[in-house]
Order: sequence, then structure tokens, then C-alpha cells
Amino acid sequence: MDGMGIGMLWMLLWGLVGLALLVLIVVAIVWLVRQLSAGPASGPPPAEAGGGQVRRELDRRLAAGEISQEEYRALRAEIDGR
Repeated sequence: MDGMGIGMLWMLLWGLVGLALLVLIVVAIVWLVRQLSAGPASGPPPAEAGGGQVRRELDRRLAAGEISQEEYRALRAEIDGR
């Protein structure tokens, strides 16, 4: 056996490395396609996440006279995170 076993072992090893590289490339392509096709994040932007609807309700309550100007300002500051 003049080195034939070692040569076959190297050939098998490089075949496995090539296969692993091919699998890695396919996984990377699938991940990239999924990221690009997902589009923008779902849901409202963070500034509007519930805050817009709450502010509209607060404005409605002020207009209807259900709350005073002072209560409105305090609640609005709380909503805006100040």
C-alpha cells in the first residue's frame, strides 16, 4: 500500500469540506432571499405604536369637556414620555 489509503482519505475529506461549503452557500442564499423578501417590519412605527390612538382619544375627551386643560397636559406629557 504505497500511500493509496492516505490519498483516498484526503479525497474523502476534501469532498466533505466541499459539500459543507456548498450547504453553507445554499443556506446563506436562502437566508438572504428571506430577509430581502420580508419587506419592512410589520406593525406601526414605534412613535405611532398605540400612542396615536391614545392621543386622539385624549383630544376627543378634551373637546367633549370630559377633562380639564391641566389634566390634558399632564396626560399628554405622560403619553409622550416626558
